[in-house]
Amino acid sequence: MKIQLPSPVGRAIERLNAAGYEAYAVGGCIRDSLLGRMPEDWDVTTSAEPEQTKAVFNGVPVIETGIQHGTVTVILDGQPLEITTYRIDGSYSDSRHPDAVRFTRSLKEDLARRDFTVNALAYHPDTGIVDCFGGTEDLRQKSLRCVGDPDKRFTEDALRVMRGIRFASQLSFSLESATEVSLRRYAPLLQKVAAERLRTELVKLLCGEQVESVLLRFPAVLGQLIPELLPMVGFDQQTPYHIYDIYEHTAHSVAAIKNTPVLRLTMLLHDIGKPRRFTVDKKGQGHFKGHGTVSVHMCQEILPRLRFDKRTIERILSLVKYHDVDLEPREALIKRWLNRLTPEGFFQLMEVKLADNAAQNPLYDRSASYREIIQMAHEILDRKECFSLSSLAVNGDDLIEMGIPADKELGETLQILLQAVIDGKCKNDRESLLEYCQSHRQNL
Repeated sequence: MKIQLPSPVGRAIERLNAAGYEAYAVGGCIRDSLLGRMPEDWDVTTSAEPEQTKAVFNGVPVIETGIQHGTVTVILDGQPLEITTYRIDGSYSDSRHPDAVRFTRSLKEDLARRDFTVNALAYHPDTGIVDCFGGTEDLRQKSLRCVGDPDKRFTEDALRVMRGIRFASQLSFSLESATEVSLRRYAPLLQKVAAERLRTELVKLLCGEQVESVLLRFPAVLGQLIPELLPMVGFDQQTPYHIYDIYEHTAHSVAAIKNTPVLRLTMLLHDIGKPRRFTVDKKGQGHFKGHGTVSVHMCQEILPRLRFDKRTIERILSLVKYHDVDLEPREALIKRWLNRLTPEGFFQLMEVKLADNAAQNPLYDRSASYREIIQMAHEILDRKECFSLSSLAVNGDDLIEMGIPADKELGETLQILLQAVIDGKCKNDRESLLEYCQSHRQNL
């Protein structure tokens, strides 16, 4: 099969070959190309050692990104390209990085150190695919199999445990039996992996096509990252509104929402506080009053622990906080929520509520009401109706001119005027608002 290499990759291979060195595109870019997917990035492996690679690319910007491990980054056509020397990894005493590496002249020895057979593929535009470990057949079978001894692969770099289930979710692949056994066995080694690396794999897993099946099959692995998930597993909700336990409901709801990181993370965590708020009434029905607040508090611990950025955390906390709020198709209520959350936040909340509903008992389906609310919100925006201070026809300066002091009273008065407009008690024009303010001032 012919693979169309990006120009910088093809030129790098040609340049190394012209200098007498072997060079191939390698790894995930070849896997994705064979699957008809667009590679996220491209890597080149070569028999040239780092100093030799630097000499080959004399006159081109070269960055020594990981020279101790044989990697340099060259800038071609303004694009960074990692070029790594064929190598054999030494022992991994920390289950994260090789203690030492040894350069080799053998491409096969380099491919042998990689995690899964589907990632141990190389390609040269003249000679085609190099497959020493059955990776192309595993691609056809949609199977994830470790290169060589799976125990060795996972103990070398524990992140491979997360990569395994991430690829299963992303690529819709199954884990080969021996690989799965080892993956489960060495999941506790994830405790040694940097939170930033775990976060990256978690997000990719959650945004994968097969996220639901992966979440359901590997809760113990996810529990190494987020142990707070484990009490949800098998937790009977004892309510007619739910047909799944808390963890099953969570997995279904994750798959039911758009595959963006914020939304998928919200669904993963929205009910994480439920086990801590479980009560049973006299009729034997389960309740989880206040679980949204508890879930928010737990998210405030979980998300920083996984090194999520402040903006992402804030968005998730808002959605988790309000995911269970009662909403009705009433314009005034919708305007208040548009004001509180902004239109973007409001529509995200509605997506959360639709996904939450989709993972509950269909006998109590509320999707029609939610879709009516969404339609009404769009109409409010299309009509450019007032729902926030920024669209109010008066501002603080107007009220100061009326003699209202520029202190707490000013802000409170603006909010009262906004609510009057939202409730239909006053038109949103300057004259009406100032008149309303004057006539009601003693009550404001």
